[in-house]
Amino acid sequence: MDEKQREISRLVAKAGQMLLQHGAESSLVSDVSRRLGLAVGADDVEISLSASSLVITTMINEHCMTTARRAPDRGINMRAVTEIQRICIMSEKGLLDRHEAAVKLDAISPERYNRWLVVVMIGLSCASFSRLAGGDWPVFMMTFLASFLGMIVRQEIGHRHFNPLLNFGITAFVTTLISSQAVIYHIGNTPFLAMASSVLMLVPGFPLINAVADMVKGYVNMGIARWTFATLLTLSTSIGIVGAMNLVGVWGWIN
Repeated sequence: MDEKQREISRLVAKAGQMLLQHGAESSLVSDVSRRLGLAVGADDVEISLSASSLVITTMINEHCMTTARRAPDRGINMRAVTEIQRICIMSEKGLLDRHEAAVKLDAISPERYNRWLVVVMIGLSCASFSRLAGGDWPVFMMTFLASFLGMIVRQEIGHRHFNPLLNFGITAFVTTLISSQAVIYHIGNTPFLAMASSVLMLVPGFPLINAVADMVKGYVNMGIARWTFATLLTLSTSIGIVGAMNLVGVWGWIN
């Protein structure tokens, strides 16, 4: 019985850990982990979450077993979250036992889009914002170039596992440095739009949405932690932007 409970605890802990690492909101982490534990044989599952770790307690025949896991950030990846939910549903329907669920969980690989596709689409999205705001085609091209190169810098720093705050700050600095050339050399009808639009890729929308969702659903501590981290990311971005503006002598996003 102890071996069975140990296997269930490890399975639930790994599922919760992966969900938390890949950007799932707290209620989803707690709900899916608990359902998976009950589906593979636990009588009850209790979960305590923090910003970078989780504690799982399983109960079988009045015997409790508790395990803790660190959950360092692995980047937002909805494919991994969806695959874990699918394993949970299949276990609930009796299509998987705990051994098969563990094998499938181990096989999950957080696949990502081609990096060059991401770079191009980020460039086009930021450039489209400048166009929607009234910029002409030269402004569009400068915004595309700045956000394109800035995203390459962001990916390169991310691949080397630097602190996300440092990543956002350096990316904002490089992106603003490039886009400010539109203002310096008077490229386009509203060159300041290139500076404002090119850094929109650094808005931490997902962490902010998760933070609000967590607080609304009762996970106040998790919501505050995520909100604080998103605020720090915004602060790092602002420092990078101001640093670049100070270097080139272009102040403000006004014409």
